[in-house]
Amino acid sequence: MFNRVFTILVLVFFLSGCGDSVDKSDDSHSGKSAGITVTKNNNRSDNPDKNAIGGKKNNIMSRENPLFKSTLEFLKSPVSLPDSEASAESEMKSYVEKINGTSISFRMIPIKGGKFIMGSPETESGHKQDESPQNEIEIAPFWMEEHEVTWQEFSLFALKILRETRKAKTDRETLADAMASPTPPHTIAAISYGNSSKIGYPASGMTLYMAQVYCKWLTIQTGRFYRLPTESEWEYACRAGTTTAFSFGNSDKNIDEYAWYFDNSDGESKKIKQKKPNAWGLYDMHGNLSEWVLEQYDINTYSKRNSNSSDPVTVPIQTGFGQTLRGGNCEDDETSRLRSAARFFSIAEWKKQDPVIPQSIWWTTDAPFTGFRIVRPLTPPKSDEELKKYEADPEIWLKYPIR
Repeated sequence: MFNRVFTILVLVFFLSGCGDSVDKSDDSHSGKSAGITVTKNNNRSDNPDKNAIGGKKNNIMSRENPLFKSTLEFLKSPVSLPDSEASAESEMKSYVEKINGTSISFRMIPIKGGKFIMGSPETESGHKQDESPQNEIEIAPFWMEEHEVTWQEFSLFALKILRETRKAKTDRETLADAMASPTPPHTIAAISYGNSSKIGYPASGMTLYMAQVYCKWLTIQTGRFYRLPTESEWEYACRAGTTTAFSFGNSDKNIDEYAWYFDNSDGESKKIKQKKPNAWGLYDMHGNLSEWVLEQYDINTYSKRNSNSSDPVTVPIQTGFGQTLRGGNCEDDETSRLRSAARFFSIAEWKKQDPVIPQSIWWTTDAPFTGFRIVRPLTPPKSDEELKKYEADPEIWLKYPIR
């Protein structure tokens, strides 16, 4: 067992990233899209056996990586944790998740299921075309992290600090340590506003795919199913029962009490939980970092959707562009971009300074304002087919060239 794990660890240490490109004809923040066309970047070596994980020589070994294992196996035996288990919405409680073998923890807030009106009316100040028509959406119960994922949480996986801070003590921890890991960022300071080593600052500059792989790693660690929120779950949680432009009202008069944006942040991310939470106890849903949600952006999403939908999700193209983000961020100079209904999407320019060829799928060199928070549905997926809607595609990692 030890030799096998050691071999896998050596293999994943040498991974590099690759990316896709997108043709873009609009301002991603404006929401005025003429349509997004995703194109594949086939800039690969001519010798797959030598340079790619997917080569014949390494194929069997790479597929033994935990990233390829069914999440259903990990959910059979969750790590015991007070208040974390519930069989019905009425039993859901707030709980603190702690990553095994570390002092790192975060709180998960129970969000009751219900119906809400998604999108914004044309009369709302700042309304964009892609926020309508409004639809009634039904949401199942879930837990959501009370704040954006911090560098302390994220770096245990993303910056490979995990193996330096502790030794695996259980089979589960050993398996999680063997998980496929991202390559280091080109310049960590640039994608973190210089905050990556500071306590309590939100992790930033990762791609949607990176965030999804982190969720799988965390699921392996805990035996609880963590993932990114869908766009409808995110807006439902942000609104916290309100129908106004912001969770605190229609006017931005009091926005400094709830959000970090350009005018009060100097254009840099700030420490979590410094502003007021919304009515459901969630911090920084408006501003600080824009948050990845599990959706491919489409200007016509709402017009294509039937009213009275239940937990809709548009599966994203994980390594392309045109993926949806919510919440606005510290670089936004228009408060309308921080509204509960505001949407925007990733664009190719977010990687324009990426020195890796082909471009890394882990990091966005020019988008330090991107971050995420996690959710955990009360009822996790029951089949591998259902899991495909929410999880990172391991075949993408399989094709990475070896540095």
